[in-house]
Amino acid sequence: MKMKLFLLFVTAILLIQAFAEASQGTDASHALASMNGGERGITNIDKRHQHHPRKINCSYVCARRCSKSSRKNMCHRACKTCCARCHCVPPGTYGNKNACPCYAKLKTHGNRPKCP
Repeated sequence: MKMKLFLLFVTAILLIQAFAEASQGTDASHALASMNGGERGITNIDKRHQHHPRKINCSYVCARRCSKSSRKNMCHRACKTCCARCHCVPPGTYGNKNACPCYAKLKTHGNRPKCP
């Protein structure tokens, strides 16, 4: 009697695990289909997985931005910090901060612009 009860319990656990894995697999396939342009609409869960900030080469962009600076090392260090936070750097060597609002909004502790 105890052996039959034990086997029934183990079978129930295995079935529950199989159903749990199967339901996770279908959710993943729906998410994959929606990312690949499938028929299913994009849900909130899918949106969370799709957004990735654009990767840029901060060293290269900041070297270009700070090329005419009189204090290149300080400019480059500040620019790389701003680039890492904002994932963008304004074009040119000075100004044009309206192209990257996040870059323009960052301030130092003295309330001065942080980004060159």
